[in-house]
Amino acid sequence: MGDEVTTCIDVSSWSCPLPLRDCPHIVMGHGGGGKLSADLVEHLFLPAFHRQESDCSEQSDSLSTLGDAATLRVQGTRLAFSTDSFVVRPLFFPGGDIGKLAVHGTVNDLAMMGARPLYLSTGFILEEGLPLAQLSAIADSMGCAAHASGVKLVTGDTKVVDKGHGDGVYINTSGIGLIPEGVEINPMRARPGDVVLISGKIGVHGMAIMSVRDGLAFDAMIESDTAPLNGLVQAMLDVSKDIHVLRDPTRGGVASTLNEIAKASRVGIVIDEAALPVPAPVRAACELLGMDPIYVANEGKLVAIVPPESAEPMLERMRSHPLGTHAAIIGQVSDQHPGIVAARTRLGTARVVPMQIGEQLPRIC
Repeated sequence: MGDEVTTCIDVSSWSCPLPLRDCPHIVMGHGGGGKLSADLVEHLFLPAFHRQESDCSEQSDSLSTLGDAATLRVQGTRLAFSTDSFVVRPLFFPGGDIGKLAVHGTVNDLAMMGARPLYLSTGFILEEGLPLAQLSAIADSMGCAAHASGVKLVTGDTKVVDKGHGDGVYINTSGIGLIPEGVEINPMRARPGDVVLISGKIGVHGMAIMSVRDGLAFDAMIESDTAPLNGLVQAMLDVSKDIHVLRDPTRGGVASTLNEIAKASRVGIVIDEAALPVPAPVRAACELLGMDPIYVANEGKLVAIVPPESAEPMLERMRSHPLGTHAAIIGQVSDQHPGIVAARTRLGTARVVPMQIGEQLPRIC
């Protein structure tokens, strides 16, 4: 079976830049949210899936936008539909656990389309030998997170794999939500002159994971920012439905998210490095580890791109919400250097903020 699959794939035919062609096997970087991940989706998955959708232009368009969720119209109702898998290590970390993360992650993906999340499914891949007490704690955490997020867990599945083949538990969640009329949010809608906002302090989740991984300890306790963002998004939509782009900067952090938006909208984005809200413990931990907080994962933050006339009232409304108290304007969309993100540094110079090849911190969500 394996030989047959290998011989029927012509790697040289992929319309793919390096390094995917030079990487004929999956590596950890393919799951990191950086350039390897983007190349895998763009040059392997999308061509394969589009071939099966030649008769369904609406679904092809949903795939091509590469948003946090697909937008579908069913009998006149606009739906957002999303799926995500969670493989975080360790399963329990300061401020959360894999169960809470799974619920919040899919709720947030739906919210990034402006949708009101309604229903979730969940699938568990359990490793033989996982303590039932741990599984019970994870399931209870998911139930509490769903209730707090205003969604219902309505269906699921469980599979068990041999000991040594599952790292405890992996969780998949899928979700469905309703998109209000008049809301058109997707990564292709950023326009020159738009303003870039962030809902709060960045880099917190990734550093919380590092604080309990491999025996590392930092001077100050860092807790994950995992949280459901649907309430914050609703508050923002109450100010104006004309929000062009919403994204939650998870894997690959703010840098990867902005690069994806710049590429999708064919615009440039310029951010002010001094305006980025980086908490002191995260900055210190990143300096210790040689990391840039702009690439570190977040699980309870969003990036919003809005028309300039909406920026100040939107910022004020965000700051009045518990999950947006540290919201800030961090940049602007430009018609210069399409597809590129640049940063004005604290020294007054400029630097390109590229999408990373892989991931600074694997297995963080």
